[in-house]
Amino acid sequence: MNAKDIITPFQVELTNYDLEPIHIPGSIQPHGVLLALKEPELTILQSSNNISHFLGMSPEELLNQPLSKLLEPEQINFLQDCLLQEDLQFTNPIEFTIKSGNKSVHFDGIIHRSDQVLILELEPAILEKSNAFFKFYHLVKQTISKLQVASSVTEISQVLVKEVKKITGFDRVMVYRFDDNYNGIVIADDKPEYLASYLGLHYPALDIPPQARELFSQNWLRLIPDANYEPAAIVPANNPLTEQPLNLSRSVLRSVSPCHIEYLHNMGVTASMSISIMKNKKLWGLIACHHQSPKFLPYEIRNACEFLGQMTSLELGAKEDSEDSEYKIQLKSVHSKLVEYMSAETNFIQGLINYQPNLLNLVNAQGAAVSFEGEYFTVGNTPEKPDIKHLVEWIYQNLQEEILYTDALSQVYPEAEKFQDVASGLMAFSFSKTQKNFVLWFRPEVVQTVNWGGNPSKIVEVKANGNLRLSPRKSFELWKETVRLKSLPWKYCEVNAALELRSAIIGVVLRKADELAQLNIELERSNNELDAFAYIASHDLKEPLRGIHNYSNFLIEDYGETLNDEGRDKLRTLIRLTQRMEDLIDSLLHFSRLGRVDLSMQQTDINSVVNRSLDLLSARIEQMQIKICIPRPLPLVYCDRVQIGEVFNNLIANAIKYNDKTEKWIEIGYIDHPTAPVIFYVRDNGIGIREKHFESIFRIFKRLHGPNKYGGGTGAGLTITKKIVERHGGKIWVESTYGEGSTFYFTLQEVD
Repeated sequence: MNAKDIITPFQVELTNYDLEPIHIPGSIQPHGVLLALKEPELTILQSSNNISHFLGMSPEELLNQPLSKLLEPEQINFLQDCLLQEDLQFTNPIEFTIKSGNKSVHFDGIIHRSDQVLILELEPAILEKSNAFFKFYHLVKQTISKLQVASSVTEISQVLVKEVKKITGFDRVMVYRFDDNYNGIVIADDKPEYLASYLGLHYPALDIPPQARELFSQNWLRLIPDANYEPAAIVPANNPLTEQPLNLSRSVLRSVSPCHIEYLHNMGVTASMSISIMKNKKLWGLIACHHQSPKFLPYEIRNACEFLGQMTSLELGAKEDSEDSEYKIQLKSVHSKLVEYMSAETNFIQGLINYQPNLLNLVNAQGAAVSFEGEYFTVGNTPEKPDIKHLVEWIYQNLQEEILYTDALSQVYPEAEKFQDVASGLMAFSFSKTQKNFVLWFRPEVVQTVNWGGNPSKIVEVKANGNLRLSPRKSFELWKETVRLKSLPWKYCEVNAALELRSAIIGVVLRKADELAQLNIELERSNNELDAFAYIASHDLKEPLRGIHNYSNFLIEDYGETLNDEGRDKLRTLIRLTQRMEDLIDSLLHFSRLGRVDLSMQQTDINSVVNRSLDLLSARIEQMQIKICIPRPLPLVYCDRVQIGEVFNNLIANAIKYNDKTEKWIEIGYIDHPTAPVIFYVRDNGIGIREKHFESIFRIFKRLHGPNKYGGGTGAGLTITKKIVERHGGKIWVESTYGEGSTFYFTLQEVD
């Protein structure tokens, strides 16, 4: 089998380039040999077809044979001891000597496990082991010393490229750093004078697609000694234990994506090596090494470079975190002030926006908004409130993590383009799991010029059949792009400051909720005491009042003839006043009793409740000649049947009483709502109520007319009605046009 026989069913096209399964290429680079072994017997299940080149045997001669067909018993025993180690990486490389005809070939053996098999990769050994360790120990030690005294990320990167170039001998060594969207920028570049500089050039994220970045995160180092290689196929193509292609994610010999090979050719690169730089378990960047001719590095040198990559990851992370140390201290100070202001204010939002420093200073934003319980509070330059409301709805639907931040809002939320001058950048977090309560920060558009290594958009070519294909860029010369609709990026320390504020707000809100709950307990206790006092007071007042009433009647009966007309009129007035006073006390007594009597909740047919009320009021309805209209049957609700009957009694009686029209009518109905409680209403065409009285009419003993007008009354009916509705967890309100009529609405929970 040769390179032409390798099966590559996955065709890389425009729509699937980022899905190319580069971890299962079905072949390896030919500078070494790969064997897949079944444990524990170490039976050879698969072999690369280039083994004949190294050892003079075909793959078919080795398949299903024990590894002892290649290795001496002493080497087998040593390998089995290595396999007992918890992390096989620390055993690599293992020295093997394999006889091929009359000669012995020395190999570096590299082992790892994948898909139920042990993978053994053999690379020809080209270094003397006795000298290799000491040579590279000194080189690495010197490099680490220089890295530790470097004062910034840029300085570390410059030291790194020089030292890696010295160790490896590659023509060019660069440090390539990713942004949040995985676009890259070259931040250090060491090269001969005759090569063009890539320093400061940007490269699009698609140059290193997601699946390639995933492999860089799993493997610290990747070597391609010769981009013009002919791949060596794996025989058989599928792992016999899984019937799937062999997973080569951690293989050092894994074959290279055709698209990446083309990319290297376009750059004029024949050999390359990449060393990963990680921060917080995330790919931060790469040390990229390029050579214009084939170049193989033995495992020891690569191991030294891998160690440098790990040390650099630690140093770069620490230096990057410390570079903004002064700014972070400032943000900590702002955070402390905001927590202090929030705690001091009754409404914590005022503490965030009414003082200096405020929300804007926490993350260096030009505008901020707080969405809380349907209201919007802003500071600085922000979009209009309707735009903020729509944006909050979008965030509510799309926020997956604790925080959302972007320096290009219009790319994910196209409506933002209309307010780019104030909000091209957005950072937002929620401080409630169920409510649309958010803090948002805005940054304006900052027009930028980005220097790209070639036109990043010219990656599509048209094939002969008219199909589109992703093609690596052929030009890497400076290409300038003017970028619009983007703000300055958010720094990690600003994101962390926002998350700390989120925790503080949640703490303040919870504390204030506890205080409110305690206040409600105290208020409920006070209300209960007040109800009890009102009940006792009104009950005890009735006895002396009844005595005044009775003695006034006795005076008229016994001494009426000795009193003049004026005296008799004053006694009659006193009797009327005592009667009114008793009515008021009865109303107060009834009102106070409402808070002390438990509700008898049950499934209730409101039709029967309304019909009973209409029966009780039938004489007055007939006398006033009022037309009653119920457009449709009323629903079932959970309620106290007696008390809700009183609600309808009061509302219908008022609708009868306050009507001066020739043709009078009352409509009783309800409004459906899919998610809210059912809304009942009592509507009339009576005298109406002025808007300024909409709230006051529910206060006890509040009357808008004289005691003798419209049939009199105490003015307690609506107060009692309101209390009954609220005890049922509902609310009541009025809509009215003066002179035309009124509609009283109240809510109750409908039965499903």
